[in-house]
Amino acid sequence: MTTPTVTEIRRNGNHVGERTELGRYRTDAGVERVLYGQRVANVVRVTDVPVDRPGRAYLVERRLEQDGHAALLALVSDYLQQANQLGVPPMSTTVLG
Repeated sequence: MTTPTVTEIRRNGNHVGERTELGRYRTDAGVERVLYGQRVANVVRVTDVPVDRPGRAYLVERRLEQDGHAALLALVSDYLQQANQLGVPPMSTTVLG
């Protein structure tokens, strides 16, 4: 039996896990965006980034690991629903006016 190799990525001394796609949506301007979950220094972060083009990335939530998987699923569901209703990233200042 062989022992699996674990590749540990570090940035600024922090362990960085792989990004996991949590969901996608398209803005009214036609920009496809994706929600990613990623563990950085043992903290779960959810980000909203554009796909295949430059643009603003948003930090949606961090420290979600304390609330569990059900909270993550609820956050993603609510965020995608809001994005589809608004037509822009919910975290953008466009929403605030």
